[in-house]
Amino acid sequence: MASAATVAPTAASATTDADTDAQRDYLPGNIVVSGERDSYVNEDGSTGTKTPTPIIDVPQAVTVITADQLEDQAVTSLNDALRFVPGVSLETGEGHRDEVFIRGQETTADFYIDGLRDDAQYYRPLYNVERVEVLKGANALIFGRGAGGGAINRVAKVGELGVTEHSLGAQVDTFGAFNITGDANLPASDNLAVRLTGTYEEFDNHRDVYEGRFFGFSPTVTANLGPDTRLYAYYTYDDDERVVDRGVPSLNGGPLRGFDETFFGDPEYNFSDVEVHIGRTRLEHDFSGAWSLNASVMFADYDKFYSNIVPGGGTTDTTVNLSGYESGTDRQNLIGQLNLVGQFETGSLAHTLLIGAEAGTQDTDSVRDRALFNNGAATGVTVALDDTITVPSFTLAPQRASASELSTLSFYAQEQLDIGILQLVAGVRYDRFDLESTDFISGFDGDRVDSRWSTRFGAILKPQENLSVYASYAESFLPQSGDQFVMLSQQSASLEPETFENLEAGVKWAPHRELLLTAAIFRLTRSNTTAPDPANTGLVILAGESEVEGFELGLVGEPVDGLSVSLGYAYLDGEITSTTTSAAAGTTLQQVPEHQITAWARYDVTDRIAFGAGLTHLSEQFASLSNNVVLPAYTRVDAAVFFEATETLTLQANVENLFDEDYYPSAHGDNNIQPGAPLNASIGARLRF
Repeated sequence: MASAATVAPTAASATTDADTDAQRDYLPGNIVVSGERDSYVNEDGSTGTKTPTPIIDVPQAVTVITADQLEDQAVTSLNDALRFVPGVSLETGEGHRDEVFIRGQETTADFYIDGLRDDAQYYRPLYNVERVEVLKGANALIFGRGAGGGAINRVAKVGELGVTEHSLGAQVDTFGAFNITGDANLPASDNLAVRLTGTYEEFDNHRDVYEGRFFGFSPTVTANLGPDTRLYAYYTYDDDERVVDRGVPSLNGGPLRGFDETFFGDPEYNFSDVEVHIGRTRLEHDFSGAWSLNASVMFADYDKFYSNIVPGGGTTDTTVNLSGYESGTDRQNLIGQLNLVGQFETGSLAHTLLIGAEAGTQDTDSVRDRALFNNGAATGVTVALDDTITVPSFTLAPQRASASELSTLSFYAQEQLDIGILQLVAGVRYDRFDLESTDFISGFDGDRVDSRWSTRFGAILKPQENLSVYASYAESFLPQSGDQFVMLSQQSASLEPETFENLEAGVKWAPHRELLLTAAIFRLTRSNTTAPDPANTGLVILAGESEVEGFELGLVGEPVDGLSVSLGYAYLDGEITSTTTSAAAGTTLQQVPEHQITAWARYDVTDRIAFGAGLTHLSEQFASLSNNVVLPAYTRVDAAVFFEATETLTLQANVENLFDEDYYPSAHGDNNIQPGAPLNASIGARLRF
């Protein structure tokens, strides 16, 4: 369970409630520790602009999951939190990583921590996270390469000056999974504070042999170096071990039925081990009332290994096909970012000017060995379909080994012009992307340099302060080497990047400070995708294209006293519009449900007793671009009860899948389909002192 930390102005920036959020620095200096409940509403939209901007004035759809909502839902992992974000659908991530579709665009890399890229493949916990922000639509101006469908940013907890508070939490569910969390804010002096967060978690669920454990520890330091200068320092260590569960195969155009608990792997072999070290610093300085500077540096080391036996195609009523492999990745990221923000007026015009730069390096070593069956003669094997799958003996042979070096350099500028009833946003970014790689199997040395300009435009009509009507255009790009940039092939080394364009119009209205209604209609076009060359068999050209059209509705906050809600609806229509190497024109995009409903509500009956309820509904969707396997539509209902036993002790019970729905929420292709868990209850307690 997350802590009930709230967002509030520091003493230095506090003025009135109406303008507090407009004056916030860009992440995360105004987060404080507090035992009081805050809200499901977050007014800070700075992630979408890198400037102090209220979320109502960001000309793109943004969904925020606050600390209160995370705690009320008893959510401990990013993957589970994203289930309640309209426009986001989950990929299984092969049982060892976060992977999502945002507006129909699949990604393993568009994840950020306080605006800095955190792109390795692993499961991200939430014990040290204040809130989760999902920005929808392409926006390379803010995030650089990738983020074609959007970006997911976690805002970290930080130490708060002058506040002493501690919390301990524990949670256990009916499967036997449990977690213990701790959070302590410790002021060392008037100008120095330390915050310590940590967790230990053990995994279990309805699936046979599934288990694992997670340990995480994250100290942060906040220091006032002077009246106008602040320093934040962070370190995070995450250690994750778990069984790699690849789900069930398909049969007759849908998930294989009757085997939702069966493990289609080898309990002694399917295993994932990840160690993550992330160190960050952020320096903020106010030059005057108009200009401020922030500089961040992050070093991250990711060490990951996983091995698995995998169910494949060709399943019958009596047999299933298996294959397998193991993979190791060692990655180091070094990122530096500098932002100069000016807020000033020229005559009757108000300006918010951003000038920034970002540079980074990424070194990745990767190996992959495949399993060989039948004395090394075959890469797959057919076995009997049974409640317990028997995996024959196998050997391993090298399949891939590579090393890559990536260096990036970016410069960007953005102007937010306020001319009264109308606000204009315009910006441009230059990215230089230099990737070198060596394929140790083939001996191919690849080297590709891309220089790209990306633009962003937005117009916001404000007939009143609490109402924004906007239209926007934004771009992004993705080099052909894919999300993770592990290796260039001879083909990808010669191809220009894919491009993304997001056209969007919407409305944001805040009837009062604790309620926000949003609506957006959009078209997202992905171009420069590889397609077969009709004039040269076996070669490709950049003629492929896909398009996603849709709209989103959202309501978050307190419509009446005591009732907190987070409601969303997304309609998505995505298809291949020009033939690609993966699918023909007219193919429906994979794992893009036409209709998605997300709902969570909490009602405080008294000061000490509250009830919660949630609902997620997804219409049917295709598991892959083959359009041969359908994940059925489903509706899952959750419930919760909250009881404040004393001023310091809070108890809660959460029930997931209250009506025991059989459902399949995610997949990785046609034959790695994850069955949803049956009815499951958890009991949690939190002590604050």
